Amino acid sequence: MSQMPQVSQMPHTASVPQPVIDAPAALRAVEAAVRHATALGLRVNVAVVDAAGLPAAFARMAGAPLHSIDIANDKAYTAASFGLPTGAWHAALASHSEAVRQGLVLRPRFVAFGGGLPIVEHGARIGGIGVSGGSEAQDEAIARAGLQALGLDA
Repeated sequence: MSQMPQVSQMPHTASVPQPVIDAPAALRAVEAAVRHATALGLRVNVAVVDAAGLPAAFARMAGAPLHSIDIANDKAYTAASFGLPTGAWHAALASHSEAVRQGLVLRPRFVAFGGGLPIVEHGARIGGIGVSGGSEAQDEAIARAGLQALGLDA
């Protein structure tokens, strides 16, 4: 007669803990990003979302492009949802089928150009930061300044 495998003695739950960025940290990241944009002489929009892609903090610098409001939010959302910098998507998609390459970029809120970075703390994705209003390289540098204010790397 075979033995039944032992079932864990831990209570069964239908959920898992999900660490998320908190408001004070999100605000610090946005403030640092705005300071860096100011130092570069740029006017941008900066968005931070939590791990679920929900807004945590946002700043629109006076004079920043209006369309960049949604773009900054979508960069943060894309970075948080996939855990990949938005600027890395061109290379990441190269290994996929044509259907994936065409289909993914048509998804609402998906951004495949630079300026969005995942926010990762102790190996856990806790959110994303997105910047829009400068060049891709400038937006990414500004987002990186937000992460650095939290003691995190991209």
